[in-house]
Amino acid sequence: FRRVDPYGFERPEDFDYASYEAFFSRYLVVLTRRAIKWSKLLKGHNVIQKSLKVKRYIRKGIPNEHRALVWMIVSGAQANMEQNPGYYHRLLEGEKNDKLVEAIKTDMNRTFPDNVKFRITADPCLQHTLYNVLVAYGHHNKAVGYCQGMNFIAGYLILITKNEEESFWLLDALIGKILPDYYSPAMTGLKTDQEVLGELVKMKVPAVAELMERHGVMWTLVVSRWFICLFIDILPVETVLRIWDCLFYEGSKIIFRVALTLIKQHQAFILEATNFPDICDKFKDITKGTFVTECHSFMQKIFTEPGSLSMATITKLRETCGEKLLSQG
Repeated sequence: FRRVDPYGFERPEDFDYASYEAFFSRYLVVLTRRAIKWSKLLKGHNVIQKSLKVKRYIRKGIPNEHRALVWMIVSGAQANMEQNPGYYHRLLEGEKNDKLVEAIKTDMNRTFPDNVKFRITADPCLQHTLYNVLVAYGHHNKAVGYCQGMNFIAGYLILITKNEEESFWLLDALIGKILPDYYSPAMTGLKTDQEVLGELVKMKVPAVAELMERHGVMWTLVVSRWFICLFIDILPVETVLRIWDCLFYEGSKIIFRVALTLIKQHQAFILEATNFPDICDKFKDITKGTFVTECHSFMQKIFTEPGSLSMATITKLRETCGEKLLSQG
């Protein structure tokens, strides 16, 4: 295994090559099998009908060579792009908001400093592509404009699609449809969903909820980046991509499944914490190690470990938590 992974990220100094090699040799067999099944399913067409079979296929992972296409289709981004030909380029040619441009430029060098493809010295340098996608999106969705976190998400989309316009439409699917109000200036949806997770933990892992309450740790302190960055820079790249496969097809419910699995699986470890900083450290530690690196078994776990979790439950909790936040002003 090389120092740089297939997506351009440099592996950390303490990267455990031996255990990763053991995992990857097993995972490669799975990937090969999935690739054959996906090629049969797609048969060279760009059409996917939603079905239990497709849902099952997506949960087992989309091979990288089909990933961009499948994300585009199942998220509705492909249809939007086809219905709005030339729209993306018109956004780039239009007048720019100086404040927006400035905010985006400031974050350029902070986006994936550990990725060789985003360095100024890279040829082509993906910073230019990222800049275009974010500027276009800020002008397309003026209510959101730009906020930190969007740069990482757009960056991942660019690494997978290798296509500027497709990345723009996928970003629009995520921000406009899949993630309810995460990136608006007030971040109401984001704050609500962190509270929703807190309520779900009370139901499914009550001992951890009680620990958090006892030490006065607010959920936003330990999980806000999980939600804002959709697990980028928190979980390993391959695992994040597998989560996103499901996110584009099944929606924001997946984020709760992942969060609950991390917490439930490490319940005993979290409960060893005896004070505030200790709890915060535990939440950083549970996102590392073989449990999360072995993305295939991890993804199986997220659909079993948290137990049943209906969209109806989440919608109801969003209503009550949203009202509570409003009343607190």
